[in-house]
Amino acid sequence: MKKILVASSLVLGGLCAPVFAGPSEYVYSTTVEEGEREIDFKFGSRNSKGESNDASAASIGLGYGVNEHWFTEVYFKYARGAGGPTTFDAVEWENRFQLTETGKYPVDIGFLVEIERPQDRAEGYELTWGPLFQTDIGKTTWNANFLIQRYYHAEEPSRATAYYQVQGKYRYRRELEFGFQGFGDLGYWDSWYATRDQGHRFGPAVFGKFPLGGRQAIKYNAAYLVGKNSIDGEGVRGNTLRMQLEYEF
Repeated sequence: MKKILVASSLVLGGLCAPVFAGPSEYVYSTTVEEGEREIDFKFGSRNSKGESNDASAASIGLGYGVNEHWFTEVYFKYARGAGGPTTFDAVEWENRFQLTETGKYPVDIGFLVEIERPQDRAEGYELTWGPLFQTDIGKTTWNANFLIQRYYHAEEPSRATAYYQVQGKYRYRRELEFGFQGFGDLGYWDSWYATRDQGHRFGPAVFGKFPLGGRQAIKYNAAYLVGKNSIDGEGVRGNTLRMQLEYEF
């Protein structure tokens, strides 16, 4: 498995833009449910040191569990820079694959492949991929994902970048769970930035699910993150408020 990941990284590690997740970033789960349909709304707002780095983003998506191993979703994404208007930003196609049966092994393993077509055609196509890990310990659930991201066919050549996602939550009750989320921008996939230039954001989070009968349910999660974002290769301090609301049917 390690050899496969290294070989894939070599293929993807050529010149491409150094990009990282925006303020509406969220933690990917390994779990796939066959036949599940969802409408998914995400929003995030980032306040950074220096108003020029402030940003907000939102997206709305429609997803479907094709089978017990594959969940696919299409998103329409919007973004707003500091002092500017909200504009249509990109179309994104997300595919999550559950590689192990839930609970069969100590750690559930999944894989993400995500393709984004920015509205600005000069940015080319963005590809994000990487392994997803999830495990239950007692009444807690833990997630850790390591992802590589790069642009193809962009006008400005640069290099692939790496980032991580972590999450832990205590399953207090179905309607209210609490824990934390964390996101990190590490730098180029094969040459991480100096620690001062990396971005690491952590903070408290809440989660919940309200069944509506049958397959219908409302799910939510939200977090307030404190730390740094890596912007143009420089660590910039700031706070991020992010949230996600899903209607499953």
